[in-house]
Amino acid sequence: MPVPLTPRERAHLKARAHALEPKVMVGHGGLTPAVIAEIDRALLAHELIKVKMVSDDRDARKAMAEAICAGTDAAPVQQVGKVIAIWRPKPEDATGAKESKRKS
Repeated sequence: MPVPLTPRERAHLKARAHALEPKVMVGHGGLTPAVIAEIDRALLAHELIKVKMVSDDRDARKAMAEAICAGTDAAPVQQVGKVIAIWRPKPEDATGAKESKRKS
């Protein structure tokens, strides 16, 4: 189930997403399980990503965006034209603490 966002959280995430480039592109083949898996991997690595959809049909893009969020348990942040920004918090590890980035 996607995490609900408050208006303040959504505004903060929109600001963070502004400078991002799309990490995943949904091509003419549509939304396949492989594309969903790639979006899931990108969310696991980055939390906040943009996805670009090639479709020219506005209703199809809206349905695709909803399917992406449902398939990845991500929250939609913003959709502008063919690009959607989505967010999902990083999962907690077995000890209950969030994963930390190690500097080596």
